[in-house]
Amino acid sequence: MGTAGVGWTRAALGTGLTLLTGVLLTGCGESGAKDGTTTASRTGSGTPSPSGSPSPEVTPPEDLCAQLVSYWSREALDQDSYGDYQSMGLSNGQYEILVKVVDAARAEEKRKGEEAAELLIDRRARELCAERYRDGAPSGGPWQ
Repeated sequence: MGTAGVGWTRAALGTGLTLLTGVLLTGCGESGAKDGTTTASRTGSGTPSPSGSPSPEVTPPEDLCAQLVSYWSREALDQDSYGDYQSMGLSNGQYEILVKVVDAARAEEKRKGEEAAELLIDRRARELCAERYRDGAPSGGPWQ
């Protein structure tokens, strides 16, 4: 049993790995313009944008909270239960807001009808979410 084939196989493997590493590293670099700027510096965001256009605006947390709570409040209004907050994509604190909003909307619906309940959902979700995020993000952990 000879070792001549083993040396050649190791050399081929080493060359193949070197080529593969070079290709991967070349593909991972930022593309630069002729003026030497990168995609990230041209967009001003610090993060590369594939199209070279600016990143979209970020929705403020209080607005996102109000949108989520309003949506799920409408879904829960006609049901006996609220569902699981995690499956709704809500934090524990947002879920607490949802419960308050739905309870108030059910009472409003009995007094003044469905349209009044719909208006109350939007108003209370916006108010309670604005209050929750008035000082930035809550500090009780990601589930809060």
